[in-house]
Amino acid sequence: MAFDAKSFLATLTELPGVYRMLGEDGAVLYVGKAKNLKKRVASYFRDNLPSPRIAHMVAQIAAIETTSTRTEAEALLLENNLIKSLAPRYNILFRDDKSYPYIVLSRSAFPRLGFFRGNPDRKADYYGPYPSSWAVRDSIHLLQKMFRLRTCEDTVFANRSRPCLLYQIKRCSGPCVDLVTPEDYAADVQMAAMFLSGRQHEVHRRLTQAMEEASARLAFEQAALYRDQIQSLHQVQEKQFVSSSRGEDVDIVVASRESGLLCVNLAMVRGGRHLGDRPFFPSNAGESSPAEALAAFIRQHYASQPAPARLLVSPVLADDESDETAAALAELAGRAVPLGEARTLTQKAWVEMALQNARLAILARSQAAAQQEQRLAALQEALGLGDAIARIECFDISHTMGEATVASCVVYDDNKMKKSDYRRFNIKDIQPGDDYAAMRQAVSRRYAGLANGEGRAPDLILIDGGKGQVASAWAVLADLGLTHLAMVGVAKGEERKPGLETLIFPDGRPPLQLPAQHPALHLIQEVRDEAHRFAITGHRAQRGKARKTSTLESLPGVGPARRKALVARFGGLPGVLAASVEQLAEVPGISREMAEKIHSALH
Repeated sequence: MAFDAKSFLATLTELPGVYRMLGEDGAVLYVGKAKNLKKRVASYFRDNLPSPRIAHMVAQIAAIETTSTRTEAEALLLENNLIKSLAPRYNILFRDDKSYPYIVLSRSAFPRLGFFRGNPDRKADYYGPYPSSWAVRDSIHLLQKMFRLRTCEDTVFANRSRPCLLYQIKRCSGPCVDLVTPEDYAADVQMAAMFLSGRQHEVHRRLTQAMEEASARLAFEQAALYRDQIQSLHQVQEKQFVSSSRGEDVDIVVASRESGLLCVNLAMVRGGRHLGDRPFFPSNAGESSPAEALAAFIRQHYASQPAPARLLVSPVLADDESDETAAALAELAGRAVPLGEARTLTQKAWVEMALQNARLAILARSQAAAQQEQRLAALQEALGLGDAIARIECFDISHTMGEATVASCVVYDDNKMKKSDYRRFNIKDIQPGDDYAAMRQAVSRRYAGLANGEGRAPDLILIDGGKGQVASAWAVLADLGLTHLAMVGVAKGEERKPGLETLIFPDGRPPLQLPAQHPALHLIQEVRDEAHRFAITGHRAQRGKARKTSTLESLPGVGPARRKALVARFGGLPGVLAASVEQLAEVPGISREMAEKIHSALH
């Protein structure tokens, strides 16, 4: 039965909100937001639609659901949440699982300069975001060189009795042992904050003034320190091959389509310093134009990330699309954010560089995809499989002497590791150290739903292990009626050297050893190593969680008197955890042997 658009539109409100277009199977085809729901939804049922893609989507509509909101800003946020949770077929979708890193300045008596990734709060001052962890660490290194702020953790800072190596190489002023006054350190913190805020010229002016005043007082050593800071500042400014003397905060967002791939590239400029860029490849892009992808990226990205003072875009959006995108951006940011094309020579250089990097990212992805296809074809041939391989799932077991056993299952799909499909299994109710039982439990838990028709079957299952692990996993598949799935074990070679792996088959075929340079073996190694990394990371987290639940009361040989001495010296369990054996042995009543026992129990 065709969708009755006329009857539906008669019931719609003119409030802002979000609409969801559904197909006959109930699946969401598209999610959109509207300032006026009635006008926006009605625009899809005109005679002249803007593109064949939208016309094709409209032809599939079986129902439309709407949610009204109080404001357009609320509609934008709801639209973004629904797009990411539902992944509709006709929405251009940008996935960015990594949070952006920041530089953080704590608000302690001697503030700490550090790296931060997560949601900023009000307990410290945050600067950013930055496009990569490299950009943050490079900036921290420059700030250490110029202002000598501490980067050590608070527990380390509170328990030092002499300055560390950073003081010796003039990257820290030694506040931990009072080698700098609180007033002088606070002045350096203020300078660093100004620098991070883009006020480099003000920093230069103040340092120059301080140097001249020190020289007038004949305090030549102090004047030399200011001179060194000024020189470091000059080096930083000269290092920026593309920079702005205006100290502005700008995001450059460009989109490019080549070789059938669509890429949106985001470059960040903070305080006039170009901090690098990051490419994004959207899902469900289809034949969307670069301008459509650009507008979708702006709405989705700035729903969760702070907007800068200005956006430079390429290609330039059409007037109506530009106005709508600018309005959406202003709603999200709570202020007007100018959005337009590059005007000055510097801005044009930024845009051209971002476009060049987008093209390079497309080229790299195209080459990587072609290489992965070759590796999959080689693997299919090597294993003698009749059907092409697209999805691989790999299992590994990790534990320490049977403690905190964790199994991992990682997934290779669509020519890349698909982290959203990874799973970990905390193994329970087995004999500690029984890898075979652990493998049986992990495979059973992974594929029990598949036997009932739920989930997607892999084209190949890899088992990190030899005959025993493969036999255990194969027995589970037999019990579940899934022996039609291809399986192979990856047994480590002599001395675990890469290239010497042996492939084990569950059907009794002779083991296979591929040449070290075989592309199929390289793919197997990549997936196997990722399964091992994922398993050991989970195991260490479980083991650490179990061990850190220890309290001072449960430490061996630690009674009330020693416990009181430890608390007095380190302030509590976190301080004891951070202490070395030597520091523990300095506590009255604790011998070297006892310190080693305490340290071993906590780590």
